[in-house]
Amino acid sequence: MNNNEVNTGKSRIKRILACILCVAVLCSVIPAPAFAANEWDWLFNGKNNDTESEEPVPGPFGIVPREDPVPEFPEELIVGHTTETKGDFFTEMFGNNTADIDVRALLHGYNLVDWDQNQGTYVINPDVVTGIQVSEDADGNHSYFMELSDDLYYSDGTQITAWDYAFSMLLMMAPEIEQIGGKIYRAEHILGYDRYIRGQARNLEGVEVPDDFTLVITLDADFLPYFFEVGLLLCVPYPISVIAPGCRVYDNGTGCFIANADNPNAGQPIFTAELLRRTILDPETGYNSHPSVVSGPYMMTSYDGVTAHFELNPYYKRKPIVITKVIEPEEDEEEPSEEKKREEEKEEEKEPETVEIIIDENNPGYIKKIQFTLADNDTLVQKLKDGELHLVDKLTYGPVIQELMRTAGENDLRFQNEPRIGLSFLTFTYDRPAVHEKAVRQAIAWCMDRDRLTQDYCAGFGLRVDGYYGVGQWEYMTVNGQIDYPVVMADGTLYNNIAGFPNRVARTDAEYEQMIEAWEDLSLDELTEYKVDTLRAEQILISAGWVLNRQGNWFNPAVDDVRCKYIDNQLVALDLTMMYPEGNHIVDTLQENFIENLKKVGIKLTPVPTPMEDLLLSYYREAPRTTDMIYLATNFHVVVDPSITYSADDEALHLLWNNTYSDDRKLYDLAVDMRKTEPGDIFTYVQKWIRFQERYNEVLPAIPIYSNIYFDFFTNQLQNYSIPGHVTWSQAILESYFGLEEEEPAEEEPAASGQAEGDLIEFED
Repeated sequence: MNNNEVNTGKSRIKRILACILCVAVLCSVIPAPAFAANEWDWLFNGKNNDTESEEPVPGPFGIVPREDPVPEFPEELIVGHTTETKGDFFTEMFGNNTADIDVRALLHGYNLVDWDQNQGTYVINPDVVTGIQVSEDADGNHSYFMELSDDLYYSDGTQITAWDYAFSMLLMMAPEIEQIGGKIYRAEHILGYDRYIRGQARNLEGVEVPDDFTLVITLDADFLPYFFEVGLLLCVPYPISVIAPGCRVYDNGTGCFIANADNPNAGQPIFTAELLRRTILDPETGYNSHPSVVSGPYMMTSYDGVTAHFELNPYYKRKPIVITKVIEPEEDEEEPSEEKKREEEKEEEKEPETVEIIIDENNPGYIKKIQFTLADNDTLVQKLKDGELHLVDKLTYGPVIQELMRTAGENDLRFQNEPRIGLSFLTFTYDRPAVHEKAVRQAIAWCMDRDRLTQDYCAGFGLRVDGYYGVGQWEYMTVNGQIDYPVVMADGTLYNNIAGFPNRVARTDAEYEQMIEAWEDLSLDELTEYKVDTLRAEQILISAGWVLNRQGNWFNPAVDDVRCKYIDNQLVALDLTMMYPEGNHIVDTLQENFIENLKKVGIKLTPVPTPMEDLLLSYYREAPRTTDMIYLATNFHVVVDPSITYSADDEALHLLWNNTYSDDRKLYDLAVDMRKTEPGDIFTYVQKWIRFQERYNEVLPAIPIYSNIYFDFFTNQLQNYSIPGHVTWSQAILESYFGLEEEEPAEEEPAASGQAEGDLIEFED
């Protein structure tokens, strides 16, 4: 590889993120005693409904009303999202856009495991699992015996048991789901999965329910080791009474299965594709778009295809919001006398006083209702200013972000941001002959000015990426030294607990230095920086045999529009089409910075604006593919496992999830090798991650374009909202409430924005 094809080293990457620390402002609210309705009105508005007097009248307990009335808080938090909901609020089996994912986090809870942001790994959810034992049998299978809490309930008051979790797993990988157009859950890690989905076994061997509150999940030794092993237990409960009425889950001693509630051996099973088509996919009542009984913190009360409304789930086991406020002791303003000074020297130093403010669902500021709706980039600025939106999540379009930042203070708005765990990319449709060739994909990449596209769209809040990663991914941030290397010195208990993890615990100073040096040697320097080089692109095409015109004669760039080549005795032209989201502003810069460059090398590209719903149907192959490329963006799961997304294993039914039909065996093998890393061996995992990125960068199943900073803008009345540390707004909102901003004297001039919370992360140009 030539030096001019690769990154110049870490010097470029090290200056990516510039953090501007701003002060996060908390707010206190009045606790909620049990007052009558008119007393509440008096307390918050400084008046008494029982009198017409304009003079302040003492209220309950003789309290004199405050002079400044407390503003009325919204009854419903209105949240906007720039991606329209598709209505897949059940699982990702029928689609997986970001807006629908956010809704699912509101509706479905009590997952067996949680992502621990501090440790960077999955952990058992203590609110659900009260006890756990792990065993390994003679074949190497790992069995997790989990005791479940007995105080979990659905929104209709029905108790949640181990049978509900077993039903969820059986349902999501049931052949009947595939028969109604869904993509079954990829659970190769569960023992007996392959035989179950092929219809060769009635029961799923790796899922057992010994009693109502004991669940056993057995992981197949052939799938292990798996770096994020605990994450394989991901599962939320779904109500069988709603989704499969008349059915129940049985355990016959060799695993669980679904059958008729009155007779597990009935000749006419109730659990059929026809039943699920009605209970899940009915456009008016189906659980996919109108989940009626849920386990999460909120319930859906209505959905019209664009806007959804939610209310608190009264049965959800939520924790009150506890805010700790530290009050520094007051100091005397006057100079104390010498005698006073001597006395103070004898006294112990005054400690700050800590006050806890508890916000629960009985408090008037608690967010009891939520509205979630579409927020168009062209109108959301005005809607935020007018109070028609209280929160807009995951903004990416740079010009809109800049305008909101300029006017945040004058419009009583604040903002937060976080690096994206995902990227924007141009994916190829491998089953179309022209782009199936690696040479064509590479030539196209050499014609795209990705730096210019990124700057035009993200306006300084995005960075060109050269692989399958996002700037918020812990692997990327670790390799670039943006977070501490996971190396510690052994110190007794700590060492004993993680002694089995290589490259993590050092026993001597010299060993510690060696480990740090090994981390510093890791880099993405070998990734090719595909910048605009039309001459190189043309040479690649000529070398690959794209030397003919539409008539099958030699291509003449002076008179011919596209290059052609015979593939399987058919003359194939580089006359390509690209699907992109209708209304997306990226099209504004594509013509100059991509399409014109393609034209110079003999490739014609026609952009095809497509409604987002239709684009996703095409991407997930739920509708016929009609274009050679699709422009879109993705947010990764917290755990990224590309071994299925880019699988080349025809024997494992992977084509069900391989949306590109990528067939590069080496890329697939590298992805499998990455996931089959022993849990805890972080260094080895990241080494393998880099090797996967290098192969991805070479074969280009998709052209990575940029990863960016997400921005959330929200009203000043929304307190304790913190998107850093949470996967999405619908998790952060559980710790938020409506309240007044606490006024504190400023020690210095505020930053230009004046309203930032947390760290403001920007990319340098």
